[in-house]
Amino acid sequence: MRADVVEEARRWLGTPYLHQAATRGAGCDCLGLLRGVWRAVQGGDPPVPPYTPDWDEVAGDDLLLKAARDFLLEKSKAPLAIGDVILFRMRHGAVAKHLGIYSGTDSFIHSYSGHGVVESRLSAPWQRRVAATFQFPNPIRN
Repeated sequence: MRADVVEEARRWLGTPYLHQAATRGAGCDCLGLLRGVWRAVQGGDPPVPPYTPDWDEVAGDDLLLKAARDFLLEKSKAPLAIGDVILFRMRHGAVAKHLGIYSGTDSFIHSYSGHGVVESRLSAPWQRRVAATFQFPNPIRN
């Protein structure tokens, strides 16, 4: 359980949506939210190559899923713990291209076009779209 992850993610609520951005209060997309939370709780910024809004849907390459496996600790889908990262496939068989942070009580924090960073209920339609779940690694202490 990583309450520090959720605490930081909640500081981003209300940040407008801005593709490829990762600045609290100014703008971020779903990956930018994760990058900003990572900076605050882990330190540094994981390298993220430029990406398009379609997340390589045409080639079918699961880039976001591959990147999550490089930086996060993959776990089973259930049970979710506070601070877990949830990857979603927006359509059955599509690449995973959306993510959020589980905030407890069946809710998650995410950023999406037209809404910015919000806390949403992890309703049945969202649950059906879960592709994978991850945990933040333990922070490195100096």
